[in-house]
Amino acid sequence: MTPPTPAIVTQNAVSPLPRWALLLLCIAYVVPGFVGRDPWKNADVTAFGYMLELAQGSTPWLSPLLGGMPPETEGLLPYWLGAWAVQMAPAWLSPEMAARIPFIALLVITLMATWYGVYYLARSPGAQPVAFAFGGEASPLDYARAIADGALLALIACLGLAQLSHEVTSYLAQLGCTALLFFAVAAMPHRTVVPAVALVLGMAGLTLSGAPALTGLLGMGGALLALFAPAGNTDRRWRWAAVLAAATLAAAALAQGLDLWRWRVVGFDGGSKDWLSLARLLLWFGWPAWPLALWTLWRWRQQIFSRPGQRHLLLPLWFTLVSIGATITTQPADRALLLGLPALAALAAFALPTLRRSVGALIDWFTLLFFTASALAIWVIWIAMQTGVPAKPAANVAKLAPGFVPQFSALALLVAVAATVGWCGLAWWRASRNRAPIWKSLVLPAGGAALGWLLLMTLWLPLLDYARSYGPQVRSVVAALGPEPGCIQTVGLNRAQVAALQFHGQLSLQRAGLQDECQWLLVDSASWPASERMVRAELWEARATLPRPTDKNENLLLFRRAAPAR
Repeated sequence: MTPPTPAIVTQNAVSPLPRWALLLLCIAYVVPGFVGRDPWKNADVTAFGYMLELAQGSTPWLSPLLGGMPPETEGLLPYWLGAWAVQMAPAWLSPEMAARIPFIALLVITLMATWYGVYYLARSPGAQPVAFAFGGEASPLDYARAIADGALLALIACLGLAQLSHEVTSYLAQLGCTALLFFAVAAMPHRTVVPAVALVLGMAGLTLSGAPALTGLLGMGGALLALFAPAGNTDRRWRWAAVLAAATLAAAALAQGLDLWRWRVVGFDGGSKDWLSLARLLLWFGWPAWPLALWTLWRWRQQIFSRPGQRHLLLPLWFTLVSIGATITTQPADRALLLGLPALAALAAFALPTLRRSVGALIDWFTLLFFTASALAIWVIWIAMQTGVPAKPAANVAKLAPGFVPQFSALALLVAVAATVGWCGLAWWRASRNRAPIWKSLVLPAGGAALGWLLLMTLWLPLLDYARSYGPQVRSVVAALGPEPGCIQTVGLNRAQVAALQFHGQLSLQRAGLQDECQWLLVDSASWPASERMVRAELWEARATLPRPTDKNENLLLFRRAAPAR
Protein backbone atom coordinates (compact mmCIF):
# COMPACT_ATOMS: atom_id res chain seq x y z
CA MET A 1 0.00 0.00 0.00
CA THR A 2 1.29 3.44 -0.94
CA PRO A 3 1.93 5.66 2.12
CA PRO A 4 0.02 8.93 2.22
CA THR A 5 1.64 11.85 0.43
CA PRO A 6 3.37 14.53 2.54
CA ALA A 7 2.01 17.29 0.29
CA ILE A 8 -0.81 19.25 1.93
CA VAL A 9 -1.78 21.97 -0.53
CA THR A 10 -4.86 24.15 -0.74
CA GLN A 11 -6.30 25.54 -3.96
CA ASN A 12 -5.21 29.01 -2.88
CA ALA A 13 -1.58 27.84 -2.79
CA VAL A 14 -1.45 26.83 -6.47
CA SER A 15 -2.35 30.13 -8.10
CA PRO A 16 -0.18 30.31 -11.23
CA LEU A 17 2.82 32.53 -11.65
CA PRO A 18 1.76 35.21 -14.18
CA ARG A 19 2.84 34.07 -17.63
CA TRP A 20 4.13 37.50 -18.58
CA ALA A 21 6.38 37.52 -15.51
CA LEU A 22 7.71 34.03 -16.22
CA LEU A 23 8.34 34.89 -19.88
CA LEU A 24 10.10 38.13 -18.97
CA LEU A 25 12.31 36.28 -16.48
CA CYS A 26 13.28 33.70 -19.11
CA ILE A 27 14.10 36.41 -21.66
CA ALA A 28 16.20 38.28 -19.10
CA TYR A 29 18.12 35.07 -18.43
CA VAL A 30 18.50 33.69 -21.96
CA VAL A 31 19.38 36.73 -24.06
CA PRO A 32 22.28 38.25 -22.05
CA GLY A 33 25.41 36.23 -22.67
CA PHE A 34 24.49 35.37 -26.23
CA VAL A 35 24.28 38.92 -27.59
CA GLY A 36 27.11 41.40 -27.98
CA ARG A 37 30.12 39.51 -26.63
CA ASP A 38 33.25 37.95 -28.08
CA PRO A 39 33.84 34.18 -27.99
CA TRP A 40 35.48 33.38 -24.66
CA LYS A 41 38.27 30.98 -23.88
CA ASN A 42 38.58 28.05 -24.05
CA ALA A 43 35.68 25.79 -25.03
CA ASP A 44 33.53 28.60 -26.45
CA VAL A 45 36.04 30.00 -28.92
CA THR A 46 37.34 26.52 -29.81
CA ALA A 47 33.89 25.28 -30.81
CA PHE A 48 33.28 28.46 -32.77
CA GLY A 49 36.58 27.94 -34.59
CA TYR A 50 35.47 24.50 -35.84
CA MET A 51 32.11 25.97 -36.90
CA LEU A 52 33.84 28.64 -38.99
CA GLU A 53 36.13 26.10 -40.63
CA LEU A 54 33.13 23.95 -41.59
CA ALA A 55 31.07 26.92 -42.78
CA GLN A 56 33.91 28.14 -44.98
CA GLY A 57 34.47 24.69 -46.48
CA SER A 58 38.02 24.51 -45.13
CA THR A 59 37.65 21.09 -43.50
CA PRO A 60 35.61 17.89 -44.00
CA TRP A 61 32.23 17.70 -42.26
CA LEU A 62 32.81 14.21 -40.85
CA SER A 63 36.36 14.82 -39.67
CA PRO A 64 36.82 18.55 -39.01
CA LEU A 65 40.24 19.97 -38.22
CA LEU A 66 41.30 23.25 -36.66
CA GLY A 67 44.95 24.07 -37.14
CA GLY A 68 45.45 20.43 -38.08
CA MET A 69 43.90 19.24 -34.79
CA PRO A 70 40.67 17.22 -34.49
CA PRO A 71 38.04 18.14 -31.85
CA GLU A 72 38.57 16.96 -28.31
CA THR A 73 35.06 15.46 -28.28
CA GLU A 74 33.61 13.07 -30.85
CA GLY A 75 30.16 14.68 -31.04
CA LEU A 76 29.92 16.64 -34.28
CA LEU A 77 26.29 17.79 -34.11
CA PRO A 78 27.03 21.08 -32.25
CA TYR A 79 29.64 22.05 -34.85
CA TRP A 80 27.23 21.24 -37.68
CA LEU A 81 24.46 23.33 -36.10
CA GLY A 82 26.72 26.36 -35.74
CA ALA A 83 28.19 25.96 -39.22
CA TRP A 84 24.77 25.65 -40.86
CA ALA A 85 23.60 28.75 -38.99
CA VAL A 86 26.65 30.72 -40.22
CA GLN A 87 26.05 29.60 -43.81
CA MET A 88 22.35 30.49 -43.76
CA ALA A 89 22.72 33.80 -41.90
CA PRO A 90 22.16 37.09 -43.74
CA ALA A 91 25.19 39.24 -44.50
CA TRP A 92 24.34 41.80 -41.80
CA LEU A 93 24.52 39.19 -39.02
CA SER A 94 27.99 38.58 -37.60
CA PRO A 95 29.30 34.98 -37.76
CA GLU A 96 29.61 34.63 -33.98
CA MET A 97 26.01 35.79 -33.48
CA ALA A 98 24.75 33.52 -36.24
CA ALA A 99 26.49 30.52 -34.68
CA ARG A 100 24.76 31.23 -31.37
CA ILE A 101 21.20 31.11 -32.73
CA PRO A 102 20.87 27.28 -32.55
CA PHE A 103 22.26 27.35 -29.04
CA ILE A 104 19.78 30.01 -27.97
CA ALA A 105 17.13 27.58 -29.19
CA LEU A 106 18.75 24.75 -27.20
CA LEU A 107 18.62 26.77 -23.98
CA VAL A 108 14.98 27.65 -24.63
CA ILE A 109 14.27 23.95 -25.27
CA THR A 110 15.95 23.12 -21.95
CA LEU A 111 13.72 25.50 -20.04
CA MET A 112 10.54 24.41 -21.83
CA ALA A 113 11.29 20.68 -21.57
CA THR A 114 11.98 21.04 -17.85
CA TRP A 115 8.69 22.85 -17.26
CA TYR A 116 6.58 20.39 -19.24
CA GLY A 117 8.42 17.36 -17.89
CA VAL A 118 7.75 18.38 -14.30
CA TYR A 119 4.18 19.34 -15.20
CA TYR A 120 3.45 15.79 -16.34
CA LEU A 121 5.31 14.24 -13.41
CA ALA A 122 3.24 16.33 -11.01
CA ARG A 123 0.10 14.88 -12.57
CA SER A 124 1.14 11.37 -11.54
CA PRO A 125 -1.22 9.76 -9.00
CA GLY A 126 1.53 9.42 -6.40
CA ALA A 127 2.43 13.11 -6.62
CA GLN A 128 -1.01 14.44 -5.77
CA PRO A 129 -1.59 16.31 -2.50
CA VAL A 130 -3.71 14.96 0.32
CA ALA A 131 -7.46 15.10 -0.32
CA PHE A 132 -9.29 17.08 2.36
CA ALA A 133 -12.37 15.67 4.07
CA PHE A 134 -14.53 18.66 3.08
CA GLY A 135 -12.78 19.63 -0.14
CA GLY A 136 -10.57 22.67 -0.87
CA GLU A 137 -7.42 20.77 -1.83
CA ALA A 138 -5.52 21.84 -4.93
CA SER A 139 -6.91 20.66 -8.26
CA PRO A 140 -4.53 18.30 -10.14
CA LEU A 141 -3.93 20.61 -13.12
CA ASP A 142 -3.37 23.75 -11.05
CA TYR A 143 -1.11 21.80 -8.69
CA ALA A 144 0.94 20.46 -11.61
CA ARG A 145 1.26 23.94 -13.09
CA ALA A 146 2.47 25.41 -9.81
CA ILE A 147 5.04 22.63 -9.30
CA ALA A 148 6.29 23.12 -12.88
CA ASP A 149 6.66 26.86 -12.26
CA GLY A 150 8.72 26.05 -9.18
CA ALA A 151 10.95 23.67 -11.15
CA LEU A 152 11.65 26.28 -13.82
CA LEU A 153 12.48 28.85 -11.16
CA ALA A 154 14.79 26.35 -9.44
CA LEU A 155 16.61 25.65 -12.71
CA ILE A 156 17.17 29.33 -13.48
CA ALA A 157 18.36 29.86 -9.90
CA CYS A 158 21.14 27.24 -10.21
CA LEU A 159 24.43 29.15 -10.17
CA GLY A 160 26.24 26.67 -12.41
CA LEU A 161 23.81 27.05 -15.29
CA ALA A 162 24.57 30.66 -16.23
CA GLN A 163 27.90 30.60 -18.06
CA LEU A 164 27.89 27.05 -19.45
CA SER A 165 24.38 27.44 -20.90
CA HIS A 166 25.49 30.50 -22.89
CA GLU A 167 28.43 28.89 -24.70
CA VAL A 168 28.31 27.36 -28.17
CA THR A 169 29.66 23.99 -27.07
CA SER A 170 28.63 20.36 -27.15
CA TYR A 171 27.72 20.60 -23.48
CA LEU A 172 24.79 22.91 -24.15
CA ALA A 173 23.65 20.56 -26.91
CA GLN A 174 23.88 17.66 -24.45
CA LEU A 175 21.91 19.66 -21.88
CA GLY A 176 19.11 20.41 -24.33
CA CYS A 177 18.91 16.80 -25.49
CA THR A 178 18.96 15.47 -21.93
CA ALA A 179 16.06 17.79 -21.08
CA LEU A 180 14.17 16.50 -24.14
CA LEU A 181 14.74 12.92 -23.02
CA PHE A 182 13.60 13.80 -19.49
CA PHE A 183 10.42 15.35 -20.89
CA ALA A 184 9.75 12.37 -23.16
CA VAL A 185 9.89 9.82 -20.34
CA ALA A 186 7.86 12.07 -18.03
CA ALA A 187 5.09 12.75 -20.58
CA MET A 188 4.72 9.23 -22.00
CA PRO A 189 1.75 8.21 -19.81
CA HIS A 190 -0.17 11.31 -20.90
CA ARG A 191 0.77 11.93 -24.55
CA THR A 192 1.93 9.88 -27.51
CA VAL A 193 3.22 11.84 -30.51
CA VAL A 194 5.09 14.70 -28.84
CA PRO A 195 6.96 12.48 -26.33
CA ALA A 196 7.89 10.08 -29.15
CA VAL A 197 9.35 12.94 -31.23
CA ALA A 198 11.18 14.31 -28.19
CA LEU A 199 12.53 10.82 -27.44
CA VAL A 200 13.99 10.41 -30.93
CA LEU A 201 15.45 13.92 -31.04
CA GLY A 202 16.82 13.68 -27.51
CA MET A 203 18.50 10.31 -27.92
CA ALA A 204 19.88 11.01 -31.39
CA GLY A 205 21.04 14.48 -30.38
CA LEU A 206 22.67 13.33 -27.16
CA THR A 207 24.50 10.57 -29.03
CA LEU A 208 25.65 12.86 -31.85
CA SER A 209 26.77 15.43 -29.28
CA GLY A 210 29.32 13.00 -27.87
CA ALA A 211 27.51 11.29 -24.97
CA PRO A 212 26.39 7.83 -26.17
CA ALA A 213 27.07 6.20 -22.80
CA LEU A 214 24.81 8.68 -21.01
CA THR A 215 22.18 8.07 -23.67
CA GLY A 216 22.26 4.35 -22.91
CA LEU A 217 22.11 4.80 -19.16
CA LEU A 218 19.25 7.29 -19.25
CA GLY A 219 17.32 5.32 -21.85
CA MET A 220 17.53 1.97 -20.09
CA GLY A 221 16.73 3.60 -16.76
CA GLY A 222 13.66 5.18 -18.33
CA ALA A 223 12.57 1.80 -19.71
CA LEU A 224 12.83 0.21 -16.27
CA LEU A 225 10.87 3.07 -14.74
CA ALA A 226 8.15 2.61 -17.34
CA LEU A 227 7.80 -0.98 -16.11
CA PHE A 228 8.13 -0.58 -12.36
CA ALA A 229 6.82 2.96 -11.81
CA PRO A 230 3.78 2.96 -14.10
CA ALA A 231 1.18 5.66 -14.43
CA GLY A 232 -1.19 3.94 -16.84
CA ASN A 233 -2.58 0.58 -17.89
CA THR A 234 -0.41 -2.51 -18.33
CA ASP A 235 -0.45 -2.55 -22.14
CA ARG A 236 0.65 1.07 -22.33
CA ARG A 237 3.37 0.43 -19.76
CA TRP A 238 4.92 -2.44 -21.75
CA ARG A 239 4.60 -0.53 -25.00
CA TRP A 240 6.50 2.49 -23.73
CA ALA A 241 9.14 0.31 -22.09
CA ALA A 242 9.65 -1.43 -25.43
CA VAL A 243 9.86 1.91 -27.25
CA LEU A 244 12.47 3.22 -24.81
CA ALA A 245 14.54 0.06 -25.05
CA ALA A 246 14.37 0.09 -28.86
CA ALA A 247 15.31 3.76 -29.04
CA THR A 248 18.26 3.12 -26.73
CA LEU A 249 19.51 0.26 -28.89
CA ALA A 250 19.09 2.40 -32.01
CA ALA A 251 21.14 5.18 -30.39
CA ALA A 252 23.84 2.64 -29.47
CA ALA A 253 23.90 1.38 -33.06
CA LEU A 254 24.21 4.97 -34.32
CA ALA A 255 27.16 5.57 -32.01
CA GLN A 256 28.77 2.34 -33.16
CA GLY A 257 28.29 3.18 -36.83
CA LEU A 258 29.86 6.62 -36.41
CA ASP A 259 32.58 5.33 -34.07
CA LEU A 260 31.48 7.59 -31.20
CA TRP A 261 32.17 5.17 -28.35
CA ARG A 262 35.10 6.31 -26.25
CA TRP A 263 36.23 5.30 -22.76
CA ARG A 264 36.36 8.62 -20.93
CA VAL A 265 36.42 7.43 -17.32
CA VAL A 266 39.27 9.06 -15.40
CA GLY A 267 40.88 7.89 -12.23
CA PHE A 268 39.45 9.09 -8.93
CA ASP A 269 41.65 8.04 -6.03
CA GLY A 270 39.23 9.30 -3.40
CA GLY A 271 41.89 11.48 -1.79
CA SER A 272 40.87 14.34 0.48
CA LYS A 273 41.82 16.93 -2.15
CA ASP A 274 39.65 15.30 -4.81
CA TRP A 275 36.70 14.92 -2.47
CA LEU A 276 37.04 18.52 -1.29
CA SER A 277 37.11 19.83 -4.85
CA LEU A 278 34.09 17.72 -5.75
CA ALA A 279 32.23 18.89 -2.65
CA ARG A 280 32.87 22.54 -3.52
CA LEU A 281 31.60 21.96 -7.05
CA LEU A 282 28.45 20.23 -5.84
CA LEU A 283 27.91 22.92 -3.21
CA TRP A 284 27.84 25.96 -5.48
CA PHE A 285 26.99 24.53 -8.91
CA GLY A 286 23.49 23.32 -8.06
CA TRP A 287 22.67 25.91 -5.42
CA PRO A 288 19.90 26.39 -4.31
CA ALA A 289 18.30 23.34 -5.93
CA TRP A 290 20.31 20.64 -4.16
CA PRO A 291 19.24 21.47 -0.55
CA LEU A 292 15.61 21.42 -1.68
CA ALA A 293 16.21 18.16 -3.55
CA LEU A 294 17.58 16.57 -0.39
CA TRP A 295 14.57 17.84 1.52
CA THR A 296 12.32 16.22 -1.11
CA LEU A 297 14.04 12.87 -0.69
CA TRP A 298 13.64 13.11 3.08
CA ARG A 299 10.02 14.17 3.18
CA TRP A 300 8.95 11.76 0.41
CA ARG A 301 11.19 8.91 1.60
CA GLN A 302 8.29 6.54 2.33
CA GLN A 303 6.93 7.00 -1.20
CA ILE A 304 10.17 6.57 -3.16
CA PHE A 305 10.26 2.75 -3.17
CA SER A 306 6.60 2.05 -2.50
CA ARG A 307 4.69 -0.21 -4.88
CA PRO A 308 4.06 0.86 -7.52
CA GLY A 309 7.16 3.07 -7.63
CA GLN A 310 6.64 6.82 -7.57
CA ARG A 311 7.84 7.96 -10.99
CA HIS A 312 7.71 11.67 -10.08
CA LEU A 313 10.56 10.93 -7.65
CA LEU A 314 12.41 8.05 -9.29
CA LEU A 315 12.74 9.61 -12.75
CA PRO A 316 14.49 12.85 -11.69
CA LEU A 317 16.45 10.91 -9.07
CA TRP A 318 17.84 8.57 -11.73
CA PHE A 319 18.79 11.42 -14.08
CA THR A 320 20.48 13.23 -11.18
CA LEU A 321 22.43 10.16 -10.02
CA VAL A 322 23.67 9.45 -13.55
CA SER A 323 24.89 13.05 -13.83
CA ILE A 324 26.65 12.91 -10.45
CA GLY A 325 28.26 9.60 -11.40
CA ALA A 326 29.56 11.17 -14.61
CA THR A 327 30.82 14.15 -12.59
CA ILE A 328 32.91 11.86 -10.40
CA THR A 329 34.31 9.71 -13.20
CA THR A 330 34.78 12.06 -16.18
CA GLN A 331 36.35 15.38 -17.04
CA PRO A 332 35.50 18.22 -17.12
CA ALA A 333 33.39 17.58 -14.03
CA ASP A 334 31.30 20.75 -14.15
CA ARG A 335 30.17 19.99 -17.72
CA ALA A 336 28.95 16.56 -16.62
CA LEU A 337 27.11 18.01 -13.64
CA LEU A 338 25.40 20.50 -15.95
CA LEU A 339 23.32 17.72 -17.50
CA GLY A 340 21.71 16.87 -14.16
CA LEU A 341 20.39 20.35 -13.41
CA PRO A 342 16.92 19.91 -14.98
CA ALA A 343 16.33 16.73 -12.97
CA LEU A 344 17.75 18.34 -9.83
CA ALA A 345 15.35 21.26 -10.31
CA ALA A 346 12.49 18.76 -10.66
CA LEU A 347 13.38 17.16 -7.33
CA ALA A 348 13.66 20.59 -5.76
CA ALA A 349 10.17 21.53 -6.97
CA PHE A 350 8.55 18.63 -5.08
CA ALA A 351 9.96 20.05 -1.85
CA LEU A 352 7.78 23.14 -2.19
CA PRO A 353 4.50 21.59 -0.95
CA THR A 354 6.27 20.34 2.19
CA LEU A 355 8.35 23.38 3.21
CA ARG A 356 7.75 24.89 6.60
CA ARG A 357 7.14 28.62 6.71
CA SER A 358 10.36 29.18 8.68
CA VAL A 359 12.41 27.42 5.98
CA GLY A 360 10.81 29.53 3.28
CA ALA A 361 11.57 32.69 5.24
CA LEU A 362 15.21 31.61 5.65
CA ILE A 363 15.54 31.06 1.89
CA ASP A 364 14.00 34.46 1.19
CA TRP A 365 16.21 36.43 3.56
CA PHE A 366 19.42 34.67 2.57
CA THR A 367 18.66 35.14 -1.12
CA LEU A 368 17.66 38.76 -0.67
CA LEU A 369 20.86 39.63 1.18
CA PHE A 370 23.15 37.63 -1.11
CA PHE A 371 21.89 38.91 -4.47
CA THR A 372 21.34 42.47 -3.26
CA ALA A 373 24.93 42.58 -2.01
CA SER A 374 26.15 41.05 -5.30
CA ALA A 375 24.22 43.57 -7.40
CA LEU A 376 25.50 46.42 -5.25
CA ALA A 377 29.10 45.23 -5.73
CA ILE A 378 28.63 45.04 -9.50
CA TRP A 379 27.25 48.57 -9.58
CA VAL A 380 29.99 49.99 -7.34
CA ILE A 381 32.78 48.46 -9.42
CA TRP A 382 31.14 49.67 -12.65
CA ILE A 383 30.90 53.22 -11.27
CA ALA A 384 34.55 52.97 -10.19
CA MET A 385 35.55 51.90 -13.71
CA GLN A 386 33.69 54.84 -15.24
CA THR A 387 34.64 57.58 -12.77
CA GLY A 388 37.61 56.35 -10.75
CA VAL A 389 35.57 56.64 -7.54
CA PRO A 390 35.76 54.71 -5.24
CA ALA A 391 39.49 54.56 -5.87
CA LYS A 392 40.22 51.09 -4.51
CA PRO A 393 37.88 49.12 -6.83
CA ALA A 394 39.18 51.16 -9.78
CA ALA A 395 42.77 50.33 -8.79
CA ASN A 396 41.92 46.63 -8.47
CA VAL A 397 40.42 46.59 -11.97
CA ALA A 398 43.50 48.33 -13.38
CA LYS A 399 45.74 45.80 -11.64
CA LEU A 400 43.81 42.70 -12.75
CA ALA A 401 43.15 43.95 -16.30
CA PRO A 402 46.10 46.15 -17.28
CA GLY A 403 45.46 48.17 -20.41
CA PHE A 404 41.69 47.94 -20.17
CA VAL A 405 39.88 51.11 -21.25
CA PRO A 406 36.35 51.37 -19.81
CA GLN A 407 33.52 51.79 -22.28
CA PHE A 408 30.15 53.40 -21.74
CA SER A 409 26.95 52.10 -23.31
CA ALA A 410 23.68 53.94 -22.75
CA LEU A 411 21.70 50.86 -23.80
CA ALA A 412 23.54 48.61 -21.35
CA LEU A 413 23.00 51.15 -18.57
CA LEU A 414 19.28 51.40 -19.37
CA VAL A 415 18.84 47.61 -19.30
CA ALA A 416 20.82 47.32 -16.05
CA VAL A 417 18.77 50.05 -14.38
CA ALA A 418 15.52 48.39 -15.49
CA ALA A 419 16.69 45.03 -14.13
CA THR A 420 17.70 46.57 -10.80
CA VAL A 421 14.36 48.35 -10.46
CA GLY A 422 12.64 45.07 -11.28
CA TRP A 423 14.62 43.32 -8.53
CA CYS A 424 13.64 45.97 -6.01
CA GLY A 425 9.99 45.57 -7.02
CA LEU A 426 10.25 41.79 -6.72
CA ALA A 427 11.80 42.04 -3.26
CA TRP A 428 9.06 44.45 -2.17
CA TRP A 429 6.38 42.14 -3.55
CA ARG A 430 7.82 39.17 -1.69
CA ALA A 431 8.25 41.00 1.63
CA SER A 432 5.07 43.06 1.59
CA ARG A 433 2.66 40.30 2.61
CA ASN A 434 2.42 36.57 3.27
CA ARG A 435 2.13 35.14 -0.23
CA ALA A 436 0.27 31.85 -0.58
CA PRO A 437 1.60 30.20 -3.81
CA ILE A 438 3.96 27.29 -3.20
CA TRP A 439 6.44 28.60 -5.78
CA LYS A 440 7.00 31.82 -3.79
CA SER A 441 10.19 30.56 -2.10
CA LEU A 442 11.98 30.25 -5.45
CA VAL A 443 11.00 33.61 -6.91
CA LEU A 444 13.84 35.52 -5.25
CA PRO A 445 16.56 32.91 -6.02
CA ALA A 446 15.56 32.81 -9.71
CA GLY A 447 15.15 36.58 -9.95
CA GLY A 448 18.46 37.17 -8.18
CA ALA A 449 20.34 34.77 -10.47
CA ALA A 450 18.84 36.42 -13.55
CA LEU A 451 19.67 39.87 -12.15
CA GLY A 452 23.29 39.00 -11.42
CA TRP A 453 23.81 37.42 -14.83
CA LEU A 454 22.16 40.34 -16.64
CA LEU A 455 24.21 42.95 -14.77
CA LEU A 456 27.42 41.11 -15.56
CA MET A 457 26.48 40.84 -19.23
CA THR A 458 25.65 44.54 -19.52
CA LEU A 459 27.69 46.66 -17.11
CA TRP A 460 30.73 44.37 -16.99
CA LEU A 461 30.62 43.02 -20.54
CA PRO A 462 33.55 45.11 -21.92
CA LEU A 463 35.68 44.10 -18.94
CA LEU A 464 34.74 40.42 -19.23
CA ASP A 465 35.42 40.45 -22.97
CA TYR A 466 38.82 41.95 -22.28
CA ALA A 467 39.61 39.43 -19.56
CA ARG A 468 38.06 36.25 -21.00
CA SER A 469 38.62 36.53 -24.75
CA TYR A 470 41.76 36.40 -26.84
CA GLY A 471 40.81 39.63 -28.63
CA PRO A 472 43.35 41.97 -26.93
CA GLN A 473 46.23 39.54 -27.41
CA VAL A 474 45.33 38.89 -31.06
CA ARG A 475 45.14 42.62 -31.74
CA SER A 476 48.68 43.01 -30.40
CA VAL A 477 49.82 40.16 -32.66
CA VAL A 478 48.25 41.81 -35.70
CA ALA A 479 49.88 45.14 -34.83
CA ALA A 480 53.30 43.50 -34.51
CA LEU A 481 52.94 41.65 -37.81
CA GLY A 482 52.08 44.74 -39.80
CA PRO A 483 50.03 44.81 -43.03
CA GLU A 484 49.89 41.74 -45.28
CA PRO A 485 52.00 39.38 -43.18
CA GLY A 486 51.28 36.39 -45.42
CA CYS A 487 51.34 32.91 -43.95
CA ILE A 488 52.47 32.33 -40.37
CA GLN A 489 54.00 29.15 -39.02
CA THR A 490 52.91 28.09 -35.55
CA VAL A 491 54.35 25.91 -32.82
CA GLY A 492 52.52 24.74 -29.70
CA LEU A 493 49.31 26.72 -30.16
CA ASN A 494 46.20 25.08 -28.72
CA ARG A 495 42.83 24.93 -30.44
CA ALA A 496 41.48 28.02 -28.70
CA GLN A 497 44.49 30.13 -29.71
CA VAL A 498 44.27 29.00 -33.32
CA ALA A 499 40.55 29.75 -33.47
CA ALA A 500 41.04 33.21 -31.95
CA LEU A 501 43.91 34.13 -34.29
CA GLN A 502 41.92 33.07 -37.32
CA PHE A 503 38.73 34.81 -36.22
CA HIS A 504 39.94 38.02 -34.57
CA GLY A 505 43.06 38.47 -36.71
CA GLN A 506 42.02 36.88 -40.03
CA LEU A 507 45.48 35.31 -40.10
CA SER A 508 46.63 32.46 -42.32
CA LEU A 509 48.22 29.89 -40.02
CA GLN A 510 50.32 26.86 -40.93
CA ARG A 511 51.71 24.30 -38.52
CA ALA A 512 55.50 24.34 -38.45
CA GLY A 513 57.04 21.96 -40.97
CA LEU A 514 54.12 22.14 -43.40
CA GLN A 515 55.07 25.44 -45.07
CA ASP A 516 58.67 26.59 -45.48
CA GLU A 517 57.94 29.87 -47.28
CA CYS A 518 56.38 31.65 -44.28
CA GLN A 519 58.25 34.71 -43.05
CA TRP A 520 56.74 34.68 -39.58
CA LEU A 521 56.71 32.18 -36.74
CA LEU A 522 54.27 32.35 -33.80
CA VAL A 523 54.99 30.18 -30.77
CA ASP A 524 53.37 29.54 -27.42
CA SER A 525 56.04 30.41 -24.86
CA ALA A 526 55.60 27.04 -23.10
CA SER A 527 56.64 25.26 -26.34
CA TRP A 528 59.90 27.15 -26.96
CA PRO A 529 62.56 26.17 -27.75
CA ALA A 530 60.98 23.74 -30.17
CA SER A 531 62.60 20.55 -31.37
CA GLU A 532 64.72 20.79 -34.53
CA ARG A 533 62.35 18.37 -36.21
CA MET A 534 59.65 21.06 -36.00
CA VAL A 535 61.65 24.24 -36.60
CA ARG A 536 65.31 25.31 -36.83
CA ALA A 537 65.77 28.02 -34.24
CA GLU A 538 68.83 29.56 -35.95
CA LEU A 539 66.67 30.56 -38.92
CA TRP A 540 64.50 32.83 -36.80
CA GLU A 541 65.06 36.05 -34.89
CA ALA A 542 62.83 37.16 -32.03
CA ARG A 543 60.64 40.17 -32.70
CA ALA A 544 58.17 40.42 -29.83
CA THR A 545 56.75 38.78 -26.72
CA LEU A 546 53.00 39.27 -26.73
CA PRO A 547 51.30 38.53 -23.39
CA ARG A 548 47.65 38.02 -22.76
CA PRO A 549 46.88 41.05 -20.55
CA THR A 550 45.00 39.16 -17.84
CA ASP A 551 47.26 36.09 -17.74
CA LYS A 552 50.99 36.59 -17.37
CA ASN A 553 51.66 32.91 -18.05
CA GLU A 554 50.00 32.87 -21.47
CA ASN A 555 52.53 34.53 -23.79
CA LEU A 556 53.01 34.29 -27.54
CA LEU A 557 56.50 34.65 -29.03
CA LEU A 558 56.77 36.22 -32.48
CA PHE A 559 59.77 35.48 -34.71
CA ARG A 560 60.76 36.62 -38.21
CA ARG A 561 62.82 34.58 -40.59
CA ALA A 562 66.46 35.63 -40.40
CA ALA A 563 67.77 33.50 -43.25
CA PRO A 564 66.32 32.54 -46.64
CA ALA A 565 64.11 29.45 -46.66
CA ARG A 566 65.75 26.31 -48.01
